[in-house]
Amino acid sequence: MAAEPRRAPMMSLQQLVANYRTLAGDFGKPVALSAFALTTAETERLFSSYDEDYHISRFFHFSESTGEHYSINGIPATHVAIDAEIQTIL
Repeated sequence: MAAEPRRAPMMSLQQLVANYRTLAGDFGKPVALSAFALTTAETERLFSSYDEDYHISRFFHFSESTGEHYSINGIPATHVAIDAEIQTIL
């Protein structure tokens, strides 16, 4: 069986970081994944795709708390915090 081709994310990293900063107010603060206003499938696909890239994923910190649960590469998560250092790769 052939591997499924990798799809481009529906939101660029720059857009995702800008949305995160609007929601969080500042880097390093957890934001509910549901706050990004995507469907469950879109949320899981978007964050999983960025989580698969080491150069990006090291700036993402997923946590599990109260709220809607998502599966990010098979790991349950409700929130994400992004480090300010992500700006070095934007």
